[in-house]
Amino acid sequence: MGDGRRRIELGLLYSRSGGYSLISEASRAGAVAAMAAVNGDPAFDLSFVPVERDPGGNADAYGPLCDDILRNSCAHHVIGCVTSWSRKEVIPVLERHGGTLWYPLPYEGFEASDHVVYTHACPNQHLLPLLDWAMPEHGRRAYLTGSNYIWGWEMNRLAREYITGAGGEVLGERYLPLSSREIGRMIEEIRHARPDFVLNNLVGTSTYEFLEAMHRLAEDDPAFAPQRCPILSCNLTEAEFPALKYVADGLIAAGPYFRGAQGWPGRDAFASSHEAAAYAAVRELARLLNGRPGAEDLPLGTLLQQAPGGVIDVATHHTSLPVLIARVEGGAFRTLKALPSVAGDPYLTRPRPAPAFPTLKVVS
Repeated sequence: MGDGRRRIELGLLYSRSGGYSLISEASRAGAVAAMAAVNGDPAFDLSFVPVERDPGGNADAYGPLCDDILRNSCAHHVIGCVTSWSRKEVIPVLERHGGTLWYPLPYEGFEASDHVVYTHACPNQHLLPLLDWAMPEHGRRAYLTGSNYIWGWEMNRLAREYITGAGGEVLGERYLPLSSREIGRMIEEIRHARPDFVLNNLVGTSTYEFLEAMHRLAEDDPAFAPQRCPILSCNLTEAEFPALKYVADGLIAAGPYFRGAQGWPGRDAFASSHEAAAYAAVRELARLLNGRPGAEDLPLGTLLQQAPGGVIDVATHHTSLPVLIARVEGGAFRTLKALPSVAGDPYLTRPRPAPAFPTLKVVS
C-alpha cells in the first residue's frame, strides 16, 4: 500500500453457493466491509489483506481449505463458517496450526474452544429468552423441527428439556438433511398435532420450503395462522428475506440485532445480525492487533490477556450481546421485547431468572 502500515493476511472461509449461501454472503459482506473500514482508518497501523477460500456449501471442504489458508499464507486468523458442522470441521485444523477462527453466527452452545471467538449469540442469548417469551404468550405445547446435524439436534434437545421442565409438552420432533425440501410428512404431523407454536431449527433452503408450506397450511386452517400458532426461530434474519418474500410474515425470532431496532447504535448500518456480528469480529481483531507488531502470531488466549478492555470474555471467548425478540411484519422485523446486554454462557452454568408463566386456576 506504500503507507507504512503492516499488511496482515486474514482468512475468509465462506460458501458463496449452496443451500445456505444467503446467510454466508451476509456474513461475508460484514467481514469485507469491516476490512475496508479498518484499511481506510488512519487510527490503525495495519491493513488487512484477504486470503479467501470458498467451500461451495460442502462441509467436507472446510477443513482442507482452512488448512490451505493457514499452511500456505501468513494468516493466523480466519473469519467464517456458517454451520456448526463446518465450524467443528475446522477446529482440529486450527489446533494443529495454532490458528483462530472468528465465528459470527448463532450457535447451539456447549463449546468454548481455545481457537474460536464467538461473536454471535448462544442459547442463553437467543433460545431461552425466546421460549421465556413464547410460552406465556402462546402456550406450552410445541413441535420441534431441525436440520439433521449439530445445530438442530442440540437446539431441540435444549428446547425439549426447557419446555418439559416448565410443565409443557413436545408433541413432535422431526429432522431433515441439510438442504432437503421433503417437508410433506413434517407438515402433516404438525397439522395432526396442532401445537401452540413451532420451533424451527431448519437451515437454508429447508426453511424456505417449510415456511412456504406452513403459509399454505395457515390459509387452509386458521388454527395455524401466525397469531395462533407462531413459528419461532433463532437463526432467521433479514438476509434470507429475498428467498421468503411474504411467507415470513408472522415469524418470531430472537437475535442480538434487527435492522432499525430501537436502541441499537447505528441501527440502520447493517442489513442483518449476520453482517453486524462479522463486522464486529473484524473490528475487534483490528483493535487487538493495533500498535502491536507480531501480535497476529500470538495464541488467542495470550492475545486477549495482553489487550484488555475488549468485548470478548477471556474465559469463554464469547461476547455480551443485546437480546431482541421480534416479529416479521410487512417484510421487516418489529421488536416485541428488548433485554439488556447478556453475557454469553455457553454451558448454561449461570443462574437465570425463572420464567414467569401464568398461574392456571381450576374452575369448578
